[in-house]
Amino acid sequence: FELANELVLPKAQKGDPESLYLMYEITLNREWLEKSANAGYPTAQYWMAVSERQGEGFFLIPGKREASIKKWLLLSSEGGHPKAMMDYLQVLFEEGDVVGMRHWIETAAATGDQAAISNYGAYIAHTPDKIGYPLDLVKGYALFTLLKELEDSGGIGRYVERK
Repeated sequence: FELANELVLPKAQKGDPESLYLMYEITLNREWLEKSANAGYPTAQYWMAVSERQGEGFFLIPGKREASIKKWLLLSSEGGHPKAMMDYLQVLFEEGDVVGMRHWIETAAATGDQAAISNYGAYIAHTPDKIGYPLDLVKGYALFTLLKELEDSGGIGRYVERK
């Protein structure tokens, strides 16, 4: 703890976004997480959304919590965080934003995230088609075949077998 604090704190005090996040990991003090998120660190932005979704933070006006969660997920998604992209899909689904969903599923899949690739493959192979991708069985099943080669990493093999 002392060594980590000694190495990270000076950079955090200078505003380094990753160091600010590491200070949160070291201390579990939410202020560090918020500073890191505000400094633009996508992982911190994702965890701000998660923590607010779990009830952390104070929101007096109805709807402000949901707006803040959406903001953090969007910022984290724009920063390239695939889990944020996948969580942001739920927000877009609830809003009926099919165009946004298509964009973020494809963007998340491009990061190499297994869950995102399997979702993208399923949607373009129309298993099911709920968001209007053009049918592309070759690409969809090619993605499933690649995922199957991961030897059930993360349980993805069972999902691929069902598709």
